[in-house]
Amino acid sequence: MSAIERRDAVIVGGGPSGSTLARALVAAGASVALLDKRAFPRDKTCAGWITPAVVENLRLDLEEYRRGRVLQPIHGFRVARMGAAPLHNDHGAAPVSYGIRRCEFDHYLLERCGAELRTATPVESLERAGRDWLVNGTLRTPLLVGAGGHFCPVARALGADLGRGEAVVGAQEFEVRLTAEQAARSPVRGDTPQLYFSPDLAGYAWVMRKGDWLNVGIGRRGPRQLAEHFDRFLADMVHAGVLEDAVAGTRRNGHAYLLYPHAARPLLADGALLIGDAAGLAYPESGEGIRPAIESALMAAEAIRACDGNYTAERLAGYAKAIEARYGARTQRSPGMQPGLPGMLKRLAASLLLRTHWFTQEIVTRRWFLHEHVAPLRA
Repeated sequence: MSAIERRDAVIVGGGPSGSTLARALVAAGASVALLDKRAFPRDKTCAGWITPAVVENLRLDLEEYRRGRVLQPIHGFRVARMGAAPLHNDHGAAPVSYGIRRCEFDHYLLERCGAELRTATPVESLERAGRDWLVNGTLRTPLLVGAGGHFCPVARALGADLGRGEAVVGAQEFEVRLTAEQAARSPVRGDTPQLYFSPDLAGYAWVMRKGDWLNVGIGRRGPRQLAEHFDRFLADMVHAGVLEDAVAGTRRNGHAYLLYPHAARPLLADGALLIGDAAGLAYPESGEGIRPAIESALMAAEAIRACDGNYTAERLAGYAKAIEARYGARTQRSPGMQPGLPGMLKRLAASLLLRTHWFTQEIVTRRWFLHEHVAPLRA
C-alpha cells in the first residue's frame, strides 16, 4: 500500500490557470502538487493568441519566450459576416495581441511554475477526509483546486453536471504546419487574423497564421451540427482562395467550454476552488478563456492567502466576490446582440453592423476580443 503524502495544495490541471496559481502559491512558500492527465507538451483546441494584458499578468519576457517558440505579433484583424467580404482593421504599429501555439505556451508556463509536476497522472478518486481532500488515495491536502477544463473532475466533485444541463459552446479546429510552398502561396497574413461571424450570431470561425503554422477553427453555442457548419466554412474558404484543399482537409480536434454569464457551476466549497474553464469563465462575446483563466488564478491566490490556512467555504468566499466584481453577476440569458429581438431583425442588424469599420474595430476587436477597455488585473 502506498504511503499517503501531504501537500499544502493540490491543483488538478496544468493549463494556464493551474500553472499560474501554482507559481503564485509556490512563491508564497507553499508545497504544491500539480496533476494533469496528459503528458506535456500537449495539443489544446484554441485559436491561440494572448493580449498585452495577459503578457503583463504573467510577467512574460517576450524576448526570452520567443527563443525557440512561436510568437506572432498581431497588428490588425479582418472581420466579416460569413459570405461577405471582410473589412481590414489596422490597429497600428504596436502589437495588440500575439499569436502563440498552445502546446508551447502551456508547457512553458508549466515548467516555470515551480510546483511538483505529476503529468500523465489522471485523477481516479477524490474523497473528503475530515477537513482534507484525499486524491487518488495517496495525496492529502487541505486545499484542492480544479483547473482541468470543462470536464474537470474537481468540478464534478463539487456538483457540476458535466455535459448535461449546461449551455456549452462547442469548438473544432486544426493547426497545421505549412510546407514552404504552401506558406509562400498562402494569402493569410500572420499579423492579421481573420474572423467570420455566422449569420445567426451563434458563433464565429477564424483563420489565423503564426509564422508557418496555420490555425483554423469554429466555435458555436451548442455543439449541434458543429461539424457541418465547419465543413461549409472550410468549403467557402477554399472557394475564396483563402485555404487550399490539402490544408482544409487537415484532421480536426474538438473542445467544449462554458461562457461566464450562464455557467451555473459552483466556484468553491469547503477546501476547494474552481478556476479557468473548470469554473466556466470564458468571455461571452469571443469565447476567449486565456485571460479569464489567468485572472481567476491570481484572484484565487489572493483569496487563499487571506484564509491563512483555514479553507472553509466561508473563508474562501472572497474569491467568488472577486470573480463577480471583475466579470459581473451571472445570468441565464444567452449572449447575443439584444435579447428578445426576432431572428430576422437580429440577422439584419448583424449584417449591417459588420459592414462598418467602426463596429468591427471598436466593438468586435477592441472590446469583444481584446478587452482593451478593461485594465489588466494587478497581481
